[in-house]
Amino acid sequence: MTPNWDEEESEEDGAGTMVRPYTITRGRTAPERDDFSLITVLRTADEPVDEHGAPLRPGRLQPEHRMILDRCRRPAAVAEVSADLDLPVSVTKILLADLVTQGLLLARAPLMVARASGGADMGLLAAVRDGLRRL
Repeated sequence: MTPNWDEEESEEDGAGTMVRPYTITRGRTAPERDDFSLITVLRTADEPVDEHGAPLRPGRLQPEHRMILDRCRRPAAVAEVSADLDLPVSVTKILLADLVTQGLLLARAPLMVARASGGADMGLLAAVRDGLRRL
């Protein structure tokens, strides 16, 4: 019986997917900040500045960091970014935290975004909650 090289290659690829996220995060298993949810909205900073107001020039960024900045030119949720990068959410959160810490990416809780756009009617949300409780 001849070996099936396609099966062996796919097994190696499966094992390789565990190594790649580890190397992307440089061995980190948790982000520096833990306030990202799957629906946290992210946007690339238009003109990033440091705490003194000087323009930020990103240092050496990994390709994944650059892809995130490109993807987030239009607002996107953590789950969307993770799916677009084809990476686990936990790995994506680590990369996102790197960029937020550097001031290159802005993160907002979804409710804050909805309120800012006038879209969150707390009375309506309370009525829906109460209606669901009665069911």
